[in-house]
Amino acid sequence: MDGLIQDVKYALRQLRKAPGFTLTAVLTLALGIGANAAIFTLVHAVLLQNLPVSDPKTLIRLGDKDDCCVMGGRPEEEDYSLFSYDLYKHLRDSTPEFEQLAAMQAGVNPGTLTARRGSSNSLSKASSGEFVSGNYFQTFGLQPFAGRLLVPSDDAAGAPMAAVLSYRAWQRDYAMDPSVVGSTFQLNTHPVTVVGIAPPSFYGDRMTDTPPDFFLPVTMEPILDPGALLNRPESNWLYVLGRVKPGTQIGPLQEKMSGLLRDWLVPIKSYQSAEGKKALPKTHLILTPGGVGIANMQTQYRSGLLLLMGISALVLLIACANIANLILVRGMARRAETSIRMALGAARKRIIRQMLTESVLLACLGGIAGLAVAYAGTRMLLTLAFPDSPGLPIHASPSLPVLGFAFGLSLLTGLIFGIAPAWITSHSEPAESLRGANRSTRDSASLLQRSLVVTQAALSLVLLVGAGLLTRSLNKLEHQDFGLQTENRVVIHISPDNAGYKPDQLQALYGEMLERFRALPGVERVGLSLYTPLEGDNWGEGVTIQGQPEPGPKDHIGASWDRVTPDFFHLIGQQVLRGRGITDQDTDTSPMVAVVNEAFVKRFFSKGEDPIGAHFGLDGVKSAGEIEIVGVVSDVKYVEPREAVRPMYFRPFLQHAPLSDNVDVRSLFAGAIMLQMRGPSEGLEAQVRRTLANINPNLTVINYNTFGSQIEGQFSQEKLIARLTLMFGLLALVLASVGLYGVTAYTVARRTPEIGIRMALGAGRGSVVSMVLREAMLQAGVGLAIGLPVALLCVRFLKTQLYGTGGQDPVVLAGAVVVLIVSACVAGLIPARRAASTDPVKALRTE
Repeated sequence: MDGLIQDVKYALRQLRKAPGFTLTAVLTLALGIGANAAIFTLVHAVLLQNLPVSDPKTLIRLGDKDDCCVMGGRPEEEDYSLFSYDLYKHLRDSTPEFEQLAAMQAGVNPGTLTARRGSSNSLSKASSGEFVSGNYFQTFGLQPFAGRLLVPSDDAAGAPMAAVLSYRAWQRDYAMDPSVVGSTFQLNTHPVTVVGIAPPSFYGDRMTDTPPDFFLPVTMEPILDPGALLNRPESNWLYVLGRVKPGTQIGPLQEKMSGLLRDWLVPIKSYQSAEGKKALPKTHLILTPGGVGIANMQTQYRSGLLLLMGISALVLLIACANIANLILVRGMARRAETSIRMALGAARKRIIRQMLTESVLLACLGGIAGLAVAYAGTRMLLTLAFPDSPGLPIHASPSLPVLGFAFGLSLLTGLIFGIAPAWITSHSEPAESLRGANRSTRDSASLLQRSLVVTQAALSLVLLVGAGLLTRSLNKLEHQDFGLQTENRVVIHISPDNAGYKPDQLQALYGEMLERFRALPGVERVGLSLYTPLEGDNWGEGVTIQGQPEPGPKDHIGASWDRVTPDFFHLIGQQVLRGRGITDQDTDTSPMVAVVNEAFVKRFFSKGEDPIGAHFGLDGVKSAGEIEIVGVVSDVKYVEPREAVRPMYFRPFLQHAPLSDNVDVRSLFAGAIMLQMRGPSEGLEAQVRRTLANINPNLTVINYNTFGSQIEGQFSQEKLIARLTLMFGLLALVLASVGLYGVTAYTVARRTPEIGIRMALGAGRGSVVSMVLREAMLQAGVGLAIGLPVALLCVRFLKTQLYGTGGQDPVVLAGAVVVLIVSACVAGLIPARRAASTDPVKALRTE
């Protein structure tokens, strides 16, 4: 221990003697370690962190997919991850292997509730709510912050309506007022008593940027939601998660539950057909670890975060190579000192240990500085990855795992960049060093230096190619032809059903909305829709065309759909190509009509049939004549910007087809108002909120956005990855250039006598510049030769992130090569010009 303390003190003295070297090394390491720690903060929070509940390791989820949010019919590959309420109860009551088995709503979105405290005239708030089973909090082993949590008796039919408020919503909206507990709230115009406040750390059963404000018993769903799913056994809309008893074997339990699932599905309509009966034996569910909860966000961000983790590791390797070069140069400068120590009897082992101690200490200083970089970097990452998401339960301040990661990384980097220089320096021959062996121009140190520069150049090229591909992909993704007009368009999301409206009141409401919004200054057009393009929503049904053979199980009959008002197509820039669009004459009493897009025609009328006048239905052959196609509109991207345009049909509001729609009235409620303005309009949001409040105080704005910003929001993950990769690529390029400059400058300094002799014998300045520059470009060229095939091999890890560009894009490859060559040329030119300015007399006198 005494020897270690001496080594640390000696290392501190040496670092203090060389402030320039120490500052450069610490800053370089801070960038490398800080970037890795920032990425790891996100990786830990999103991918590794368990729910803040009791003993999360014993939680098991039923299902392995992130299906959302309502599924009718059979799932893909007969693999169930969503369940109906009746099916959940069947599984819960038949599996004593679980201590508790809880159900929770799959689709939790902002604005699913309109909340107002008491019966006062205060404005209602757009809030989010999640329907959960009565044993939800018991399953997680939670205790309330105030009041009590939901219990099974709250989830019984006829029980008093109760809710639990999240700590975050209590703090944000109600100033932590203790009297909230026990008070009555109007939720979707129904009186509900808030019985307690959830614990501060609990954000729900999944990582999301919009955690629920209210937790509600699942049996209240038919009361608060007009499109109730609770009593529809074929509608799967619940996730199920439970806590198994100690000693339970997961494999046999999974087989048992799959059997219970098949038994329950036998009478269900989807399994009554010949195809359904054939598929029934394949039906199953998979039990997966539930410690992280419902892992939808983990699935969405996993590949991108792991990619960034790998890229930041490459940057750290380049930084380590740079520091190794600096330490090697410093070690060569201290070679005489080392030789004297060895000549006086110092053991080689002790010298290596002392030099490694200096390297590790330097790395630890870099790690401490890196925590500041990590904090700032994490804040930037959160802003890029989750803009406008203050509710996301991820914090920039370093946690214990992040501190441990940074410390471990510091030790590892200290060993990586310190071991080779320590070994080479300690193995120099004392006699040779004391004789002044700096005349030698080639030794193991210079070979290692050149190897490190080549490695830096190769890794830099890999990162530059990756950055170029991702940036080009993002540019193509953002600037593709969506078929939409976004200028001066505004989207306002609303929820008439949350405001208490019934289907028979909607015609008057929509008429008043259109009239009032058209009267606002600067408004040119107004349109209503169930949802708008590229907002992340999608409604879909299976289509049966009248007169065509009944679809088989392998036929692709799915189509997306929307409800719109007459001006909507013109408002978003969707052109009517044939027939007509939706008109004011398409009312709830007129014949059922629909307008389809070009993709719909290509899929369902592939033999060239005329779609105008054709009929289709949404519930098999019996409904096929229910809806008439009256027009064809141009294709626009509605759902996923990376995918081809989906077949789609559009229906008027209020038209309810008895067979196709059955009892489902959810689609009658408009979800969005779109405004086309004559130009920019200041203060429009306040006017919109005031207009809705004048119609009904319970009509709240769930979200207000420009149409362009809404579309841009679809690319937040792609922007994060592309921008960070570009930043890391440029950082790697700078580090590699600095490394090349340092090695070249060191080589020039060592070869000063040789250069002086050359110039004394008549060598010109140009030939000296050429000689030095040629050696620098040779190292860069070797790095290019190694880096190019490595980059092409690594591109396969980017394929899922790319859009509209291949992994071997010649423009990107050429650009990356040119940038690296130019940087290498600049890095080599500076010491080359200095070498050419050498005074032969002074150079020879130094010997």
